[in-house]
Amino acid sequence: MQNLRETWVISVAALVISAAILAIFLLACKQSPIEVFTSLYVGAFGSWFSWQNTLVRATPLMLTALCTLMPARVGYIVIGGEGAFVVGGLMAALTGITLNGLNPYVVLTAMVLTGALCGGLWILAVGALRAFRQVNETISSLLLNYIAIAILNFLVVGILKDPATLNNPSTASIGDDNMLTSIGESSIHWGIFYGLFACVGLFVLCRLSSFGFAMDVVGGNTRAARLVGLPLNRIILLSCFLGGACAGIAGMLEVAAIQGRANSSLAAGYGYAGILVAFLARQNPLAVIPYAILLGGIQAAGGLLQRNHDLPDATTGVIQGIIFMVILTSEIFYGRFAWLQTKPRAA
Repeated sequence: MQNLRETWVISVAALVISAAILAIFLLACKQSPIEVFTSLYVGAFGSWFSWQNTLVRATPLMLTALCTLMPARVGYIVIGGEGAFVVGGLMAALTGITLNGLNPYVVLTAMVLTGALCGGLWILAVGALRAFRQVNETISSLLLNYIAIAILNFLVVGILKDPATLNNPSTASIGDDNMLTSIGESSIHWGIFYGLFACVGLFVLCRLSSFGFAMDVVGGNTRAARLVGLPLNRIILLSCFLGGACAGIAGMLEVAAIQGRANSSLAAGYGYAGILVAFLARQNPLAVIPYAILLGGIQAAGGLLQRNHDLPDATTGVIQGIIFMVILTSEIFYGRFAWLQTKPRAA
């Protein structure tokens, strides 16, 4: 089990350093860091409207982060969340279109299962290529992202295109009755509970089950896991499938709660942003929740930064990039500070 004190201290320090680097960047752009940071806070958490926008964006980030986090626990660096997200959303949309007219609960259940299955199999293929053919999982998962997006664009402008969608080629609608509704009068949809349940459920699986212990053994020392007789390939493939299933469900939620159909907007970058959330969480599914809310808030504040400070739309991407680079650099400091280490308990 990781040293939680060390993890939190270094992660928070990395975020503080990221803020300092961003301040220097803003000064170079002749912007006031204090005013920009204030707008970031107001746009992300300053009002109930801001919180709604933040939580809507945080929902897919929770699930796509798990797509990187679960394989990472067995030592695989998978960055294919965007591909699993797109494939899961596309196949869930086709399921909704095909079953449109049946009971909405039946349709939504089928869409969830389809999205999870297709997203899981997409990342399972990455794990299988590494386990059986020694293909680097980082490269294969990255390439599969582009393949998934190419398949989506090919289908929505081709055989699946709805003739009524001229400006933005899309599939037919899944039907208003099959859309995932909002919670009360807010704009937050019920999909947020899918993300919360996935994070809590996988935390319990990883920390309190024999399978979670086996994952830690495989991720820590593959040779030792093989010597003690653990089913190595089975554990790796199941970890990849679980991560991909989460990203596939995120794609399904984008269709069922936001878009209502599949189109090029599915490739919105949630899979790539989820990688940053996973690295911040340090393989802890429960820590994914606050970090997803943080990144969701940064994305939600992008519009306010454009209006108030005339900053380009790519500013939120720059902020995420700075955080990602600092987080990667902070890896070298783990285990370097004695005062952060947990002392062994006396017998």
